[in-house]
Amino acid sequence: MSIADLRKEYTQGGLLEANADPDPIRMFHLWMEQAMGAGVPEPNAMTLATCTPTGVPSARIILLKGFDNRGFTFFSNYESRKGEELNANPFAALVFFWAELERQIRIEGRVERVTDQESDEYHASRPRGSQLGAWTSWQSEVIPGREVLEKRLQEFQVRFGDGPIPRPPHWGGFRLIPEKLEFWQGRPSRLHDRLRYSRVEYTWTLERLSP
Repeated sequence: MSIADLRKEYTQGGLLEANADPDPIRMFHLWMEQAMGAGVPEPNAMTLATCTPTGVPSARIILLKGFDNRGFTFFSNYESRKGEELNANPFAALVFFWAELERQIRIEGRVERVTDQESDEYHASRPRGSQLGAWTSWQSEVIPGREVLEKRLQEFQVRFGDGPIPRPPHWGGFRLIPEKLEFWQGRPSRLHDRLRYSRVEYTWTLERLSP
């Protein structure tokens, strides 16, 4: 079978305006709860797309670590490729795809760093190995081999011993402040449902997009 012959008919349900919450954050919360309840593997995994000031895009899978009316929060090395791109061009897009539910959510908006307190609190909640990893990795930089990371990890294990591991100054959180959210539900014959929320000052408008 060729790639062109791969296809799936989406039949699990629909998405009508009458069933959509007027608040897209509450709608996201509902869909996230349903994804977790359905046993979707890592439902907080999302694609983060960033862009350089000259328009060169890049994308990668990361994990959502929190959301509320302020936006969607994730953490990273500030000196990584995504960190540098967000510093130079603070706009990004997120995509969640839950194949088990035949659903997708797209989110676009401006990105800002969270407060130091928020970054400190999340860092303190991470497993010790992850805390050490944040110190160990020169994220996105070229290194000559795996042994470089192993040696550096050992150095930080000795440095911190059994004591607390502070948050590295080059590591912390970002928050995407949404301007648009699109909820996509697969339907038969590729006539999918697409409902898009757009922020207009302090309110949200809801529109249906053609599939």
